[in-house]
Amino acid sequence: MLKLTTYTGADQIHGVAQCHSLGPSKPNPTFPRRKDGISLVPCTSAPSKTPVLAVVSDRGAGSVRSETGPVRVEHSVSLADRLRQGSLAEDGKSYKECFIVRCYEVGINKTATVETIANLLQEVGCNHAQVVGFSTDGFATTTTMRKMHLIWVTARMHIEIYKYPAWSDVVEIETWCQGEGRIGTRRDWIMKDYATGQVIGRATSKWVMMNQDTRRLQKVSDDVREEHLVFAPRELRLAFPEPNNSSLRKIAKLEDPAPYSRLGLVPRRADLDMNQHVNNVAYIGWVLESMPQEIIDGYELQTITLDYRRECQRDDIVDSLTNVEPLEDGPAISGLEGTNGSPAATEDTKDYCQFLHLLRLSGDGSEINRGRTVWREKPAR
Repeated sequence: MLKLTTYTGADQIHGVAQCHSLGPSKPNPTFPRRKDGISLVPCTSAPSKTPVLAVVSDRGAGSVRSETGPVRVEHSVSLADRLRQGSLAEDGKSYKECFIVRCYEVGINKTATVETIANLLQEVGCNHAQVVGFSTDGFATTTTMRKMHLIWVTARMHIEIYKYPAWSDVVEIETWCQGEGRIGTRRDWIMKDYATGQVIGRATSKWVMMNQDTRRLQKVSDDVREEHLVFAPRELRLAFPEPNNSSLRKIAKLEDPAPYSRLGLVPRRADLDMNQHVNNVAYIGWVLESMPQEIIDGYELQTITLDYRRECQRDDIVDSLTNVEPLEDGPAISGLEGTNGSPAATEDTKDYCQFLHLLRLSGDGSEINRGRTVWREKPAR
Protein backbone atom coordinates (compact mmCIF):
# COMPACT_ATOMS: atom_id res chain seq x y z
CA MET A 1 0.00 0.00 0.00
CA LEU A 2 1.50 3.34 -1.07
CA LYS A 3 1.05 6.34 1.21
CA LEU A 4 2.07 9.96 1.23
CA THR A 5 2.82 11.50 4.62
CA THR A 6 3.69 15.06 5.59
CA TYR A 7 5.97 16.44 8.28
CA THR A 8 7.38 19.88 9.07
CA GLY A 9 9.39 19.10 12.20
CA ALA A 10 6.82 20.18 14.83
CA ASP A 11 4.40 17.27 15.07
CA GLN A 12 1.96 17.24 17.98
CA ILE A 13 2.85 14.50 20.44
CA HIS A 14 -0.49 13.81 22.05
CA GLY A 15 -1.72 11.35 19.43
CA VAL A 16 0.22 9.09 17.10
CA ALA A 17 -2.97 8.41 15.20
CA GLN A 18 -3.03 12.03 14.03
CA CYS A 19 0.10 11.48 11.97
CA HIS A 20 0.09 7.84 10.90
CA SER A 21 -2.46 5.44 9.52
CA LEU A 22 -2.08 1.71 10.18
CA GLY A 23 -5.18 0.59 8.35
CA PRO A 24 -7.06 1.65 5.23
CA SER A 25 -7.17 5.42 4.85
CA LYS A 26 -10.45 7.17 5.48
CA PRO A 27 -11.67 10.01 3.27
CA ASN A 28 -10.55 13.42 4.46
CA PRO A 29 -12.04 16.73 3.29
CA THR A 30 -8.62 18.35 3.08
CA PHE A 31 -6.52 15.37 2.05
CA PRO A 32 -8.86 13.14 -0.01
CA ARG A 33 -8.06 9.65 -1.21
CA ARG A 34 -7.02 9.70 -4.85
CA LYS A 35 -8.16 7.33 -7.53
CA ASP A 36 -4.69 5.78 -7.80
CA GLY A 37 -4.94 4.53 -4.20
CA ILE A 38 -2.62 7.13 -2.69
CA SER A 39 -3.91 8.90 0.38
CA LEU A 40 -2.55 12.06 1.99
CA VAL A 41 -2.43 11.77 5.79
CA PRO A 42 -2.01 15.10 7.62
CA CYS A 43 0.42 15.48 10.48
CA THR A 44 -0.43 18.47 12.69
CA SER A 45 2.43 20.92 12.49
CA ALA A 46 3.47 24.51 12.93
CA PRO A 47 2.49 26.91 10.12
CA SER A 48 4.80 28.82 7.78
CA LYS A 49 6.94 25.85 6.69
CA THR A 50 6.54 23.92 3.45
CA PRO A 51 5.92 20.27 4.39
CA VAL A 52 8.10 17.46 3.11
CA LEU A 53 6.31 14.80 1.16
CA ALA A 54 7.91 11.44 1.88
CA VAL A 55 6.74 8.73 -0.50
CA VAL A 56 6.98 5.33 1.17
CA SER A 57 5.79 1.91 0.15
CA ASP A 58 5.43 -1.49 1.78
CA ARG A 59 6.90 -2.91 -1.39
CA GLY A 60 10.25 -1.13 -1.33
CA ALA A 61 11.79 2.09 -2.54
CA GLY A 62 10.50 5.61 -2.17
CA SER A 63 11.74 9.18 -2.30
CA VAL A 64 11.85 12.36 -0.30
CA ARG A 65 10.69 15.46 -2.15
CA SER A 66 12.02 18.92 -1.44
CA GLU A 67 12.43 22.21 -3.29
CA THR A 68 15.62 20.86 -4.82
CA GLY A 69 13.89 17.77 -6.18
CA PRO A 70 13.36 14.16 -5.10
CA VAL A 71 15.96 12.17 -3.20
CA ARG A 72 15.51 8.46 -3.75
CA VAL A 73 15.28 6.32 -0.61
CA GLU A 74 15.62 2.53 -0.87
CA HIS A 75 13.70 1.55 2.23
CA SER A 76 10.88 -0.81 3.11
CA VAL A 77 8.45 0.75 5.54
CA SER A 78 7.87 -1.03 8.82
CA LEU A 79 5.37 -0.56 11.60
CA ALA A 80 8.09 1.26 13.57
CA ASP A 81 8.54 3.72 10.69
CA ARG A 82 4.85 4.59 10.77
CA LEU A 83 4.76 5.11 14.53
CA ARG A 84 8.09 6.87 14.91
CA GLN A 85 7.83 10.59 15.73
CA GLY A 86 10.47 11.72 13.29
CA SER A 87 11.19 12.61 9.69
CA LEU A 88 13.67 14.21 7.35
CA ALA A 89 13.90 17.99 7.11
CA GLU A 90 12.52 19.80 4.09
CA ASP A 91 15.77 19.59 2.15
CA GLY A 92 16.43 15.98 3.18
CA LYS A 93 19.76 16.94 4.77
CA SER A 94 18.93 16.42 8.43
CA TYR A 95 16.54 14.39 10.54
CA LYS A 96 14.42 15.31 13.59
CA GLU A 97 12.71 13.06 16.08
CA CYS A 98 10.83 13.56 19.35
CA PHE A 99 11.24 11.37 22.44
CA ILE A 100 9.39 11.15 25.74
CA VAL A 101 11.69 10.64 28.76
CA ARG A 102 10.65 7.40 30.46
CA CYS A 103 10.68 6.75 34.20
CA TYR A 104 13.48 4.18 33.86
CA GLU A 105 15.65 6.71 32.04
CA VAL A 106 15.99 9.12 34.97
CA GLY A 107 18.55 8.86 37.77
CA ILE A 108 19.12 10.07 41.31
CA ASN A 109 18.56 13.69 40.27
CA LYS A 110 15.08 12.79 38.93
CA THR A 111 16.22 13.85 35.48
CA ALA A 112 17.48 11.91 32.49
CA THR A 113 20.95 10.48 32.98
CA VAL A 114 23.82 11.33 30.66
CA GLU A 115 23.69 7.71 29.47
CA THR A 116 20.05 8.27 28.53
CA ILE A 117 21.02 11.35 26.54
CA ALA A 118 23.83 9.47 24.79
CA ASN A 119 21.49 6.58 23.96
CA LEU A 120 18.92 8.97 22.49
CA LEU A 121 21.62 10.57 20.35
CA GLN A 122 22.63 7.14 19.11
CA GLU A 123 19.00 6.19 18.49
CA VAL A 124 18.17 9.24 16.42
CA GLY A 125 21.37 8.79 14.42
CA CYS A 126 20.47 5.19 13.62
CA ASN A 127 16.89 6.16 12.77
CA HIS A 128 18.23 8.83 10.41
CA ALA A 129 20.27 6.13 8.70
CA GLN A 130 17.20 3.91 8.40
CA VAL A 131 15.07 6.67 6.91
CA VAL A 132 17.57 7.38 4.12
CA GLY A 133 17.88 3.66 3.37
CA PHE A 134 21.20 2.70 4.98
CA SER A 135 21.50 -0.71 6.58
CA THR A 136 20.93 -1.17 10.31
CA ASP A 137 23.45 -4.04 10.26
CA GLY A 138 26.51 -2.22 11.57
CA PHE A 139 25.19 1.30 12.26
CA ALA A 140 24.46 3.01 8.92
CA THR A 141 26.58 0.93 6.57
CA THR A 142 26.26 1.67 2.86
CA THR A 143 26.07 -0.88 0.07
CA THR A 144 29.80 -0.63 -0.66
CA MET A 145 30.68 -0.92 3.02
CA ARG A 146 28.68 -4.11 3.39
CA LYS A 147 30.38 -5.64 0.35
CA MET A 148 33.81 -4.85 1.85
CA HIS A 149 32.84 -5.83 5.44
CA LEU A 150 33.38 -2.28 6.71
CA ILE A 151 31.71 -0.72 9.73
CA TRP A 152 31.68 2.68 11.45
CA VAL A 153 33.26 2.99 14.89
CA THR A 154 33.31 6.02 17.18
CA ALA A 155 36.58 7.93 17.41
CA ARG A 156 35.42 10.90 19.49
CA MET A 157 32.23 12.00 21.24
CA HIS A 158 31.53 15.41 22.78
CA ILE A 159 28.24 16.13 24.58
CA GLU A 160 27.14 19.35 26.31
CA ILE A 161 23.95 19.36 28.38
CA TYR A 162 22.61 22.74 29.49
CA LYS A 163 19.39 21.49 31.03
CA TYR A 164 18.50 17.89 31.82
CA PRO A 165 14.98 16.83 30.82
CA ALA A 166 12.84 15.25 33.53
CA TRP A 167 10.50 12.27 33.46
CA SER A 168 7.71 12.79 30.88
CA ASP A 169 9.45 15.76 29.27
CA VAL A 170 9.51 15.64 25.47
CA VAL A 171 12.80 16.34 23.72
CA GLU A 172 13.32 16.99 20.03
CA ILE A 173 16.67 15.98 18.58
CA GLU A 174 17.95 17.03 15.17
CA THR A 175 20.92 15.26 13.60
CA TRP A 176 22.94 15.40 10.40
CA CYS A 177 26.17 13.89 9.08
CA GLN A 178 29.11 15.33 7.11
CA GLY A 179 32.52 14.35 5.85
CA GLU A 180 35.53 14.57 8.16
CA GLY A 181 38.69 14.61 6.06
CA ARG A 182 39.75 11.48 4.22
CA ILE A 183 39.54 9.08 7.11
CA GLY A 184 36.08 9.46 8.56
CA THR A 185 32.78 11.21 8.98
CA ARG A 186 31.11 13.30 11.65
CA ARG A 187 27.62 13.48 13.08
CA ASP A 188 26.20 16.46 14.98
CA TRP A 189 23.08 16.89 17.11
CA ILE A 190 20.96 19.70 18.55
CA MET A 191 18.62 18.82 21.41
CA LYS A 192 15.64 21.01 22.34
CA ASP A 193 12.87 21.06 24.90
CA TYR A 194 9.93 20.41 22.61
CA ALA A 195 7.48 22.40 24.77
CA THR A 196 9.55 25.60 24.77
CA GLY A 197 11.89 25.27 21.80
CA GLN A 198 14.83 25.95 24.14
CA VAL A 199 18.17 24.41 23.19
CA ILE A 200 19.05 22.11 26.10
CA GLY A 201 22.03 20.28 24.64
CA ARG A 202 24.39 19.85 21.72
CA ALA A 203 26.74 17.10 20.62
CA THR A 204 29.23 16.19 17.95
CA SER A 205 31.07 13.00 17.10
CA LYS A 206 33.73 11.67 14.76
CA TRP A 207 33.59 8.21 13.23
CA VAL A 208 36.14 6.13 11.32
CA MET A 209 35.80 3.00 9.20
CA MET A 210 37.02 -0.36 10.40
CA ASN A 211 37.26 -3.68 8.62
CA GLN A 212 34.96 -5.99 10.53
CA ASP A 213 37.16 -9.03 9.89
CA THR A 214 40.66 -7.64 10.50
CA ARG A 215 39.56 -4.93 13.03
CA ARG A 216 41.91 -2.49 11.27
CA LEU A 217 41.02 1.09 10.36
CA GLN A 218 40.51 1.91 6.69
CA LYS A 219 40.29 5.14 4.73
CA VAL A 220 36.91 6.21 3.42
CA SER A 221 36.82 5.44 -0.29
CA ASP A 222 35.24 7.71 -2.88
CA ASP A 223 32.45 5.18 -3.42
CA VAL A 224 31.51 5.15 0.26
CA ARG A 225 31.82 8.92 0.47
CA GLU A 226 29.45 9.42 -2.46
CA GLU A 227 26.89 7.02 -1.00
CA HIS A 228 27.10 8.51 2.48
CA LEU A 229 27.31 12.24 1.82
CA VAL A 230 24.44 12.51 -0.65
CA PHE A 231 22.28 13.12 2.44
CA ALA A 232 24.72 15.61 4.07
CA PRO A 233 24.32 19.41 4.07
CA ARG A 234 25.94 21.03 1.04
CA GLU A 235 27.55 23.70 3.20
CA LEU A 236 29.44 22.94 6.39
CA ARG A 237 27.08 23.00 9.36
CA LEU A 238 28.42 22.55 12.89
CA ALA A 239 26.63 22.04 16.17
CA PHE A 240 29.54 23.97 17.72
CA PRO A 241 30.40 26.79 15.29
CA GLU A 242 32.17 28.93 17.92
CA PRO A 243 35.93 29.36 17.43
CA ASN A 244 38.02 27.42 19.95
CA ASN A 245 34.95 25.72 21.41
CA SER A 246 35.44 22.97 23.96
CA SER A 247 34.66 20.17 21.50
CA LEU A 248 38.03 20.89 19.84
CA ARG A 249 40.18 20.69 22.97
CA LYS A 250 42.77 17.93 23.12
CA ILE A 251 42.68 15.60 26.11
CA ALA A 252 45.93 15.01 27.94
CA LYS A 253 46.73 11.51 29.15
CA LEU A 254 46.06 10.99 32.82
CA GLU A 255 49.16 9.76 34.58
CA ASP A 256 49.03 6.99 37.15
CA PRO A 257 48.72 6.89 40.11
CA ALA A 258 45.40 8.69 40.09
CA PRO A 259 43.66 9.81 43.30
CA TYR A 260 40.32 8.32 42.26
CA SER A 261 39.90 4.90 40.68
CA ARG A 262 37.61 1.91 40.20
CA LEU A 263 39.50 -1.22 39.25
CA GLY A 264 38.41 -4.49 37.72
CA LEU A 265 35.34 -3.36 35.78
CA VAL A 266 34.00 -6.14 33.55
CA PRO A 267 31.79 -5.68 30.44
CA ARG A 268 28.35 -7.18 30.77
CA ARG A 269 26.84 -9.07 27.88
CA ALA A 270 24.29 -6.27 27.58
CA ASP A 271 27.15 -3.81 26.97
CA LEU A 272 28.01 -5.41 23.60
CA ASP A 273 26.56 -3.87 20.45
CA MET A 274 25.74 -5.32 17.05
CA ASN A 275 29.40 -4.97 16.01
CA GLN A 276 30.46 -7.31 18.84
CA HIS A 277 32.34 -4.73 20.87
CA VAL A 278 31.39 -2.66 23.90
CA ASN A 279 28.90 0.04 22.95
CA ASN A 280 30.31 3.56 23.19
CA VAL A 281 27.67 4.56 25.78
CA ALA A 282 29.00 1.94 28.22
CA TYR A 283 32.30 3.84 28.43
CA ILE A 284 30.46 6.84 29.88
CA GLY A 285 29.24 4.73 32.78
CA TRP A 286 32.74 3.39 33.41
CA VAL A 287 34.18 6.91 33.44
CA LEU A 288 31.62 8.04 36.02
CA GLU A 289 32.33 5.02 38.24
CA SER A 290 35.59 6.60 39.45
CA MET A 291 34.17 10.07 40.13
CA PRO A 292 34.45 11.20 43.78
CA GLN A 293 31.14 10.87 45.59
CA GLU A 294 31.10 14.48 46.77
CA ILE A 295 31.03 15.63 43.15
CA ILE A 296 28.19 13.25 42.30
CA ASP A 297 26.26 14.55 45.32
CA GLY A 298 26.77 18.28 44.77
CA TYR A 299 27.29 18.70 41.03
CA GLU A 300 25.79 17.60 37.74
CA LEU A 301 27.63 16.74 34.55
CA GLN A 302 27.58 19.49 31.94
CA THR A 303 30.17 18.37 29.40
CA ILE A 304 31.79 15.06 28.56
CA THR A 305 34.40 14.46 25.86
CA LEU A 306 35.69 10.98 25.09
CA ASP A 307 38.50 9.92 22.75
CA TYR A 308 38.19 6.23 21.85
CA ARG A 309 41.65 4.68 21.48
CA ARG A 310 40.91 0.99 21.06
CA GLU A 311 38.10 -1.52 21.17
CA CYS A 312 37.05 -3.18 24.37
CA GLN A 313 36.07 -6.83 24.06
CA ARG A 314 33.72 -8.84 26.24
CA ASP A 315 36.51 -10.62 28.15
CA ASP A 316 38.54 -7.47 28.91
CA ILE A 317 38.91 -6.17 32.47
CA VAL A 318 38.95 -2.37 32.73
CA ASP A 319 40.35 0.15 35.22
CA SER A 320 38.75 3.60 35.51
CA LEU A 321 41.03 6.43 36.70
CA THR A 322 40.08 10.06 37.47
CA ASN A 323 41.95 13.18 38.54
CA VAL A 324 41.12 16.87 38.90
CA GLU A 325 42.11 19.10 35.96
CA PRO A 326 42.49 22.85 36.62
CA LEU A 327 39.97 25.05 34.83
CA GLU A 328 41.70 27.26 32.28
CA ASP A 329 38.73 29.15 30.93
CA GLY A 330 35.12 29.27 32.03
CA PRO A 331 32.98 26.70 30.22
CA ALA A 332 30.44 28.11 27.82
CA ILE A 333 26.91 27.38 29.01
CA SER A 334 23.36 27.84 28.01
CA GLY A 335 22.92 31.33 26.70
CA LEU A 336 19.96 30.53 24.52
CA GLU A 337 20.45 32.70 21.45
CA GLY A 338 22.79 32.15 18.55
CA THR A 339 23.58 29.83 15.66
CA ASN A 340 22.51 26.26 16.37
CA GLY A 341 21.70 27.25 19.92
CA SER A 342 25.21 28.52 20.54
CA PRO A 343 25.78 29.92 24.01
CA ALA A 344 25.65 33.70 24.16
CA ALA A 345 27.21 34.06 27.62
CA THR A 346 29.72 32.52 30.00
CA GLU A 347 29.15 32.12 33.71
CA ASP A 348 31.55 32.44 36.62
CA THR A 349 33.88 29.44 36.90
CA LYS A 350 33.60 29.22 40.70
CA ASP A 351 30.61 26.87 40.40
CA TYR A 352 32.43 24.48 38.07
CA CYS A 353 35.02 21.73 38.35
CA GLN A 354 36.82 19.70 35.71
CA PHE A 355 38.33 16.20 35.60
CA LEU A 356 40.56 14.07 33.39
CA HIS A 357 39.74 10.39 32.91
CA LEU A 358 41.48 7.28 31.66
CA LEU A 359 40.07 3.83 30.91
CA ARG A 360 42.75 1.16 30.52
CA LEU A 361 43.09 -2.60 30.35
CA SER A 362 43.86 -3.99 33.77
CA GLY A 363 46.36 -6.49 32.42
CA ASP A 364 48.89 -4.53 30.36
CA GLY A 365 47.67 -0.97 30.98
CA SER A 366 46.75 -0.37 27.32
CA GLU A 367 44.76 2.81 26.85
CA ILE A 368 41.14 2.23 25.90
CA ASN A 369 39.71 5.69 26.30
CA ARG A 370 40.70 9.10 27.62
CA GLY A 371 38.16 11.72 28.62
CA ARG A 372 37.35 15.06 30.16
CA THR A 373 34.27 16.05 32.15
CA VAL A 374 33.07 19.46 33.32
CA TRP A 375 30.62 19.64 36.24
CA ARG A 376 28.41 22.49 37.44
CA GLU A 377 26.88 22.96 40.85
CA LYS A 378 23.43 21.43 41.04
CA PRO A 379 20.59 23.92 40.77
CA ALA A 380 18.43 24.49 43.83
CA ARG A 381 15.31 22.30 43.77
